[in-house]
Amino acid sequence: MVQPIILEKLEQLSESLQTEVLHYIEFLSERYSKTNSDPIEPRAKKRRSGILKGTFVLPLPDDFDEPLEDFKEYME
Repeated sequence: MVQPIILEKLEQLSESLQTEVLHYIEFLSERYSKTNSDPIEPRAKKRRSGILKGTFVLPLPDDFDEPLEDFKEYME
């Protein structure tokens, strides 16, 4: 179990760092008690196919490899 390792590491920390650990534990407890979800196993998002259809236009324009006007000064 992880708990004995956590306690052992906690005892090695200074009191100020132990306080920081306590604050972080309280933060995690409040955050995940509201959502009632396990942070280690987030819900899988369902993927949809074809959502980027029409985003990319092919074939590429003839001037695709030409330097951009914005970089003209840099290229000189």
